Amino acid sequence: MIDRIKNILLSPKTEWPKIDAEPMTEKGIFLSWVLPLAAIGPVAGLIGQQLLGGGSFMGISWKPSLGFSVSVAVTGYIMSLIGTFLMAKIIDALAPTFGGVKNPVAALKVVAFSWTAAWLAGIFTLMPSLAILSLLGLYSLYLLYLGLPVLMKAPSEKALGYTVVAFLCAIVMFVIISTITGAVSKALMPEPDLGSITIPAYQ
Repeated sequence: MIDRIKNILLSPKTEWPKIDAEPMTEKGIFLSWVLPLAAIGPVAGLIGQQLLGGGSFMGISWKPSLGFSVSVAVTGYIMSLIGTFLMAKIIDALAPTFGGVKNPVAALKVVAFSWTAAWLAGIFTLMPSLAILSLLGLYSLYLLYLGLPVLMKAPSEKALGYTVVAFLCAIVMFVIISTITGAVSKALMPEPDLGSITIPAYQ
């Protein structure tokens, strides 16, 4: 896994053909790649909130309760897994529109491996002050752009349009998933204690 992560991040143009040629199954991709990497952000966020707090503003610090942090982490993890599955289905369905070939395994490959950068960037949520660096995960869009022509057999000149449409679909999808999972979590779980707020004393 370490070698593949390094290769997909540093030399994606040569790694995508290798991924395309390697026999895989949807179950195998989820178990060996998606499940462990998608957990990085939620786990890092949970640990960061409990050890360092939820951040501070104008001297006012906030530390969420353990129950709140766990509920946020679990919801985020579930969203990521569902999002990966649905995004693969969307990319597979869009393939003929952009001159590509439908292939559910290839579609999951391109989603799972292109999102590697975004999942790894989740480690920065370990420290609230570095959370902004999670934006480095946008590199996943470039990986997706390079992977679509190789995995989905789409013409390279249509890769940009394919990527843009897929990205817009992803935004809509995550808004819907977030709304649904938020409502389900609220219905099934007791209202979490938000934690404590510390206000500095002034002389």
